[in-house]
Amino acid sequence: MGTLYLVRHGQASFGADDYDQLSPLGRQQAVRLGEYWRERGQRFDAVLLGTLRRHVQTLDGIAEGLQGLPEPISLPGLNEYDSHALIRAIHTEPLQKPDTPELYRHHFRLLCDAIAQWMAGVISPQGMPSWEDFSAGVRTVLDRVRHNHAGQNVLLVSSGGPISTAVGDVLGTAPEVTIALNMRIRNSAVTEFSVSPKRLMLQTFNTLPHLNEAQHAGLVTHA
Repeated sequence: MGTLYLVRHGQASFGADDYDQLSPLGRQQAVRLGEYWRERGQRFDAVLLGTLRRHVQTLDGIAEGLQGLPEPISLPGLNEYDSHALIRAIHTEPLQKPDTPELYRHHFRLLCDAIAQWMAGVISPQGMPSWEDFSAGVRTVLDRVRHNHAGQNVLLVSSGGPISTAVGDVLGTAPEVTIALNMRIRNSAVTEFSVSPKRLMLQTFNTLPHLNEAQHAGLVTHA
């Protein structure tokens, strides 16, 4: 039986004009994950990732630390939802830059509300697929892993939305649980599924084994 390793991207540039760019700390997280795997002799038979810049940069950091990976396959089905479009669909006034704890919490309260309405089909954010199409895209990737990579170790680099959707699909969780899982996935965290041709099974969720030591505690981030 193989293992699918789902990795959320490293810390991006939350609050900046261009979120889709790893911060220097985010790059450190990715390189450290690769180093951790190299130290333990981890090897991958296949690599899948979304097409967003933060996905590519995270994979580049992992490859640097690991010192080599198979040629990656880019899949748009692993791309994140558009958080700005979601929030605009329920809050038309511009938001203040989330540069205080209260504004940060307000941003994510709105986002969770918008995701719930999107999943229920209440809103259709501009430029975004329906929830059914978004989740079907994630499911297609999972089916690809089951059919093509059973018995192999597969690395998948994506974002919190697709990863929590994958976990929700495997476990059959309610929408509110999927949203809660989404909000808890940390940067560069690893979630593992065992892979057989018939099914995927959750082994671990949202772990940071590469940052467990005290000298890496400052690298733990959420956004």
